[in-house]
Amino acid sequence: MSGGRKAPVPYDTTLRDGTQGLGVSFSVADKLKIAHRLAAFGIPYIEGGWPGSNPRDAAFFAAARHEDFQGARIAAFSSTRRPHVAPGDDPSLRALVEAGTEVTCLVGKSWDLHVDKALGTTLEENIQMIGSSIAFLKGEGKEVVYDAEHFFDGFRRNRAYAIETLQAAEAAGADWIVLCDTNGGTLPQEVAPIMAAVAAAVKTPLGIHPHDDCGLALAVALEAVRAGAQQVQGTLNGYGERTGNLNLITFLAVAELKLGMSILPPGRLEQITDLSRYVAEVANQALSPSLPFVGERAFAHKGGVHVSAVMREPETYEHVPPQRVGNRRQVVVSDLSGRSNLLERARELGIDARDRARVARLLEEVKRLEHLGYHYEAAEASFELLARRVLEDHVPHFDLVGYHVRVEGHQDGVPLSEATVRIEVRGELAHTVAGGDGPVAALDRALRLALIPAFPEIEAMRLVDYKVRVLDGEEGTGARVRVLIETEDGHGSWTTIGVSDNVIDASYQALSESYEYGLMRRERAKDEGQRVATRVSAGAE
Repeated sequence: MSGGRKAPVPYDTTLRDGTQGLGVSFSVADKLKIAHRLAAFGIPYIEGGWPGSNPRDAAFFAAARHEDFQGARIAAFSSTRRPHVAPGDDPSLRALVEAGTEVTCLVGKSWDLHVDKALGTTLEENIQMIGSSIAFLKGEGKEVVYDAEHFFDGFRRNRAYAIETLQAAEAAGADWIVLCDTNGGTLPQEVAPIMAAVAAAVKTPLGIHPHDDCGLALAVALEAVRAGAQQVQGTLNGYGERTGNLNLITFLAVAELKLGMSILPPGRLEQITDLSRYVAEVANQALSPSLPFVGERAFAHKGGVHVSAVMREPETYEHVPPQRVGNRRQVVVSDLSGRSNLLERARELGIDARDRARVARLLEEVKRLEHLGYHYEAAEASFELLARRVLEDHVPHFDLVGYHVRVEGHQDGVPLSEATVRIEVRGELAHTVAGGDGPVAALDRALRLALIPAFPEIEAMRLVDYKVRVLDGEEGTGARVRVLIETEDGHGSWTTIGVSDNVIDASYQALSESYEYGLMRRERAKDEGQRVATRVSAGAE
């Protein structure tokens, strides 16, 4: 529990520090959308960028002036003035004022190494730069958050000077002093003694800004809060330079669920998974499935003993209920599965699994196929088709008679392929031929040509991802391969699998199952809609 300690204030810097992460880039529209989402979630400080560094951030602040952020305060970021330049003449500080935000975040040097090597000035001039820059911003009516860059490194090298830089910030009127572990090399046990020394020297509220280069950003932040930090700076999903910043998502969940701190408005923590995934989508970044609390694997159970226990008592293998953070329990089906896995997964899918003999047969089939290289935890659509075939006698919409694929030659350096497909659809033989710039593309087109006349809804289905993995590389070109295909239809996406010694055959398996699942999915949605309509009609009567 928090022991009565005041909960720290979260300060989000995804839109500034987060964009320094490799591959992360936001448009002005993206930044506005994320800022609104953060404000609705309950984050009080949202750092929007560095207006003096690039036109995009300047455009964001110009647009943000006309937006309502529900009480959240947008912060603009910059560095202290340049050496021997008056604050009012410094372009970065002028841009900071022109950004029009109530809050400004100013970064300054705390490490004498940086003053000498990076700034190329004297220690005394750096002190003047910090003090005069903050005083200038306070004179403009701004709330000033002072980020003491590389503070922990600076403290270890020259304690007296590092403290002197903070005292200069305090004397100039800084509202917050934030200690930055910019290189991410501080150990958790170092935090409390250093913060105690700082607290003895300055009275301004302290904050913490850790980076994750040692994988310790969360531990450093928690130690800082325990030692009295009243502000915590981080980014959503840990985006940031090198290995990233403190993941504010994880920190908020730990602080609320483990330390009993009421940081967010009531009910917001249940939205944290949606927030994490939303920002990942806007950033066009794959969200790590292993992220604590919000990852797809955070509450996934694979071992049969685990599943059996967690179904009886979730606390046996879950440290918090997944719904507390807006996530869900996932029961994974694999060759490690027991009967409990299959029963729970069938229940989730709405499949009748009361026939014990059929459940046993399904379990044996899963284990046999996974031994061959199938991987159902990555292809839940294929598992559902298998389960419905074994447990419900699902009848497929079409049956393969045969196919043939050949490479005809090259055009402009691209191999041209032709595929012939013969399938039986509703008792009739469909025989189609199609070309493509590769054998799988040709096979997909031929299959679609055969199916669309009978099932026009396939027009809306499209392949969005295709992965091939060699399972036993020692066999060389005769190795078994696994193909995973992701398909979407505008209403959702699903993944299917194929395994074979022949990559084309594995591809056909995954392709055909993707269309079979899509057809079954639409039919079941239609049937459910009709049942709901019938119930509504009966109630009206």
